[in-house]
Amino acid sequence: MSDSEVSLAGGESTLPSSVPSPELLKLTLAELTEENKEKAVEIKAEANKAFVAHEFKRAADLYTQALDHNPFDATLWCNRAYARIKLEEHGYAHNDASMLLKSNALSMVHLTRRAQCHLQMLKPQLAIGDFKKVLAIEPHNKSIKQQLEATQKLVRRIEFEKAIEREEEMSAALRCLEIIADGGCELDKTYTGPQLPKDATTGKYTITLEFIREMMKLFKDGKALPKRYVWEITLGAYSVFEKEPSLVELILESGRSVDVIGDVHGQYFDVLKLFQLTGEPTETHPLLMNGDLVDRGSWSVEVILTAFAFKWLYPTGMYVNRGNHETKDMNRTYGFEGEAKHKHGEQTYKLFAHVFTAMPLATLISATKPPVLSPRDKTVIIGPDGTRRYFVVHGGLFSKDGVTLDDIKKIERIGQQPGQEGLMCKRTRILIDLLWTDPQDAPGRGPSRRGVGISFGPDVTKRWCTENKVSAIIRSHEVRQDGYTIEHDGLCITVFSAPNYVDQSGNLGAFIRIDDAGTMEFIKFDKQWHPPLKPMHYAQGGLASMLM
Repeated sequence: MSDSEVSLAGGESTLPSSVPSPELLKLTLAELTEENKEKAVEIKAEANKAFVAHEFKRAADLYTQALDHNPFDATLWCNRAYARIKLEEHGYAHNDASMLLKSNALSMVHLTRRAQCHLQMLKPQLAIGDFKKVLAIEPHNKSIKQQLEATQKLVRRIEFEKAIEREEEMSAALRCLEIIADGGCELDKTYTGPQLPKDATTGKYTITLEFIREMMKLFKDGKALPKRYVWEITLGAYSVFEKEPSLVELILESGRSVDVIGDVHGQYFDVLKLFQLTGEPTETHPLLMNGDLVDRGSWSVEVILTAFAFKWLYPTGMYVNRGNHETKDMNRTYGFEGEAKHKHGEQTYKLFAHVFTAMPLATLISATKPPVLSPRDKTVIIGPDGTRRYFVVHGGLFSKDGVTLDDIKKIERIGQQPGQEGLMCKRTRILIDLLWTDPQDAPGRGPSRRGVGISFGPDVTKRWCTENKVSAIIRSHEVRQDGYTIEHDGLCITVFSAPNYVDQSGNLGAFIRIDDAGTMEFIKFDKQWHPPLKPMHYAQGGLASMLM
């Protein structure tokens, strides 16, 4: 396939996930025949081949078929759990792993799988319990001992950081400005790379397109900026973010178009290809990066600095929504914290973490030209001014009805971490929903296959779009084999922009181009070469292998 491929809305798309775990076994042990067992073994062999080929969704579906024939084969539950971990369906995988409790022979494997799920679901305390049970079975298992120690260390650090944060009164942004004013972050005199210019009148650093281009080349060559420049770029972006509402409005005046980009997850060399296809952001053709710029990929610092630099240079040319990975819980586990500290120190990571909280939660894209509608478009939802408009958010819709665009705009987000427990969850569930939820085929709402948040059905989408006069929801948050999918009768669109996600998914990346009439075009692209550095290279505590 060529590097890029254009396809129009309504094209073929790939189903996002495997089917839910059955609540009841379809067969009783007495009904199980030798023919059932043989068929299950045959399908399992095919599923194993699919898994080795990194066709994880197909593998999960085949394991499901095998379980229909023999739900008493513990290896099938175990294998499907592993396939679902690869699909990031950690809630489903947890359910599968729990089925293995009935098999003493495989309890160690089941407990290890479930521990993986607990880590992915941001519940390390529960993972510790499973690791301890494994060691009770195999007390000399060095790998599990290491994973237990790493998880215990992680939990101790989480508790320590919570205590420290309660004592800190000054934001990381203000602290960095104070350090700069005191002369504590001067430019390294040995640095010979691109020079960030200074304003002739104020003497303060500013930014130019020429600097950004040179910076991107520097990153491509495997080199780094000095810490002072990293702080200036991040603080420059922060000065723009903190003035924006939680719901940003992007109006496409005549001749203006926007490219919506999904998760890129620190895959810098794929981002370079992506920017070749979109072009650099400008006032007439802005870019909107829809969250999850960091974690997983090992060039997350380079990705986020590129986005922040363009945001500082072009406040209305580069838009950036927050994703669920622009949070401390995820950064601590999936590599960005370790990467930022390794490359630029602890205070730099604290600065990034605070600036992430200032990023808007959603963007409302509004066309200005009347849409060109065909007779089959009678059900299209049109905005109050007779044009299309799109609600762009990283995760999705809400665990309750009645949430309005005004409600989102009024969310007080700066300094807030949407953890799984505590004050933030009680204060507003809306923020967690915006970052975490996923669509489902069934109507209504259901448990998340991730084990975090909820899933929302086509009726929920239609009702919300109708009430808020939104033509469609554009979200990211999930791998799509073709780079995008169109679901819920065209009202829910997912775009994912990290091709060959974590170097193993084999998916294409995509982005969406929207013009001033609200017409969408989907552009797909393939993976690019990158230096031999594995995903999550900087993940702390030796847990990277458990989370891949």
